[in-house]
Amino acid sequence: MGDAPRSGHELLLDTSVYIDLLQGRTPDSVDRLLQLRVNNHSSVCLSELTHLFGRLDPKDRRTAGVLREVRGVIADIPAHRLSAPSVRSSGEAGILAGLVARLGRIEPQHAQATLNDALLYAQASERGHVVLTRNIREFDFFDQIWPGERVLFYRAA
Repeated sequence: MGDAPRSGHELLLDTSVYIDLLQGRTPDSVDRLLQLRVNNHSSVCLSELTHLFGRLDPKDRRTAGVLREVRGVIADIPAHRLSAPSVRSSGEAGILAGLVARLGRIEPQHAQATLNDALLYAQASERGHVVLTRNIREFDFFDQIWPGERVLFYRAA
């Protein structure tokens, strides 16, 4: 990222960004944005990424390569840019996720993912960051219930 000029709010990256970067599916506009803005990382996404180390079948021949890539992404996260949601954000996120689950008729098996996304949204709000995500459904609900300049959407290439 070097000496690139910085403009706009700092970003808080959703897990979808890491996945799309690994798969080469980020549009050029997102790649440029990631170079121009300060990128922050959440322990929520770190949990979602490290979940793969327990979830993926070690007997599957693809697992080792996937985990190697994920390990590299995690290693590249600067410690001073990684933070966790506060207690207040956690409480607000619980209410927000519950509202979205009820109003959006989210299936119970997706409740944890909705809560994780709400944690990220509340964390961004508290820190003055903007969430970068391709997860339009949940984050659009969050933004309708708790409006603000907290989310920036993109579509995968």
